[in-house]
Amino acid sequence: MKFLQAKPSIRLLIFDLDGTLIDSKKDLAVSVQATLRYMRRDHLDDETIFSYVGQGAPALIRRILGDDPSEEEVERGLHFFLRYYNEHKLDHTRLYPGVRETLTRLARGNGRTRRTFAVLTNKPVYPSRGIIEDLGLSELFPLVYGGNSFHSKKPDPVGVHTILEACRADPSETMIVGDSDVDIATGVNAGIWTCGVTYGFGDFQPHHPPDLLVHRFAALGEALQEPHLKSR
Repeated sequence: MKFLQAKPSIRLLIFDLDGTLIDSKKDLAVSVQATLRYMRRDHLDDETIFSYVGQGAPALIRRILGDDPSEEEVERGLHFFLRYYNEHKLDHTRLYPGVRETLTRLARGNGRTRRTFAVLTNKPVYPSRGIIEDLGLSELFPLVYGGNSFHSKKPDPVGVHTILEACRADPSETMIVGDSDVDIATGVNAGIWTCGVTYGFGDFQPHHPPDLLVHRFAALGEALQEPHLKSR
């Protein structure tokens, strides 16, 4: 992989949230099913719901309603979903194995490289910040941006550009980490390094091959800290 061959010094890591840092599948599925009942739509299987996650809440609601819903229906469904999900967003949601420990090690650096973390998700920013805070990660993530933080969502690189400016970071020392093609495309559009994770939502099949691919979160820490380690 390009990353392992070049082995750059990564000082800024930008993370997706759902399917990357947190396993939120069950809470999202329960909230979607409640929305379907409220909107008098048929039940959907969970895997179908998971395949709709990643492009923001409005896109999710539009897709679950199906059959070209009206804007009024989308707005009504979205309002219910956001209210329900905000109340239940941490009923079952947990960090993926190794996330807290790996982030803590990466934040300390190796004596030469001090790293900064940010979250850039297409989930609305209010529940995203709430999840980060309630899971005890606020100190590690001073910057959390959501799908409604900017004029457009990922894969538009506006969020990455904002984070780069805020952190005074160079693109050559920055990596985005995510579980979907949207995340990898965002990194490509922003001209930064990309890392794909395969343990997240759905089947990871990006149009652009990532610079690094890991199958467990701890492998990201190993790849960034060990000089010749291959991802696994």
